[in-house]
Amino acid sequence: MNDETIIATEKLDLWYGPARALLDITMEIPDRRVTALIGPSGCGKSTLIRCFNRMNDLVPGCRIQGKVTFHGKDIYGNGTDPVGLRRRIGMVFQKPNPFPKSIYENVAYGPRVHGMNDRTRLDSIVEESLRRAALWDEVKDRLSAPALSLSGGQQQRLCIARTLAVGPEVILMDEPCSALDPIATAKIEALIEELKQRYCVIIVTHNMQQAARVSDFTGFMYLGRLVEFGETVQIFESPRDELTENYITGRFG
Repeated sequence: MNDETIIATEKLDLWYGPARALLDITMEIPDRRVTALIGPSGCGKSTLIRCFNRMNDLVPGCRIQGKVTFHGKDIYGNGTDPVGLRRRIGMVFQKPNPFPKSIYENVAYGPRVHGMNDRTRLDSIVEESLRRAALWDEVKDRLSAPALSLSGGQQQRLCIARTLAVGPEVILMDEPCSALDPIATAKIEALIEELKQRYCVIIVTHNMQQAARVSDFTGFMYLGRLVEFGETVQIFESPRDELTENYITGRFG
């Protein structure tokens, strides 16, 4: 493991009941970079990133073998608090899912849960998080308005702000633009470029052009396996595996 690695897997296998969803995944994900996972639907991309913050713990019948480390520590080992882990490794989902609360309370929710009740400090966290999510200028005069009154793209950026408010180190994004129009997608992609200055960003996307635009590293998955992983330019311009080349050139998938 090199100094830049923040999350690593070693011979990771996962089953949902009798069905094996991940097979022998070994990879190292660098800090303060964007890593994209591509591959056809059902190949294990979302399952894999849900291993990184133990979201799969919530799925009945899920079983894991192998190792996932965060800063070199096995997150499935004894002594790991999954709730604390999810604060450090936040997640943004495919469909924007703001709480039925005000814009302000959506962002303040996480810090409140973790014991922050000082109004001045909360105000600062809310503003800083909305600024980092490139949403502050659009909502600063209506923080008490319902979050559900925002557009889809604004709601997704609000969900990113909500994730940032608890001070994560890693942001997992599971197809964050699939429900958005091209203009909103462009704003999220620009935001991802900004976020990697401070955070490790891991994005699952079915859009290969998006992966090529926003990521520094790309992993291609197929049937639960990590077929190839490397710098995005190399994966797209000179893939080493024939399966990767066939997928990228549209011969299957």
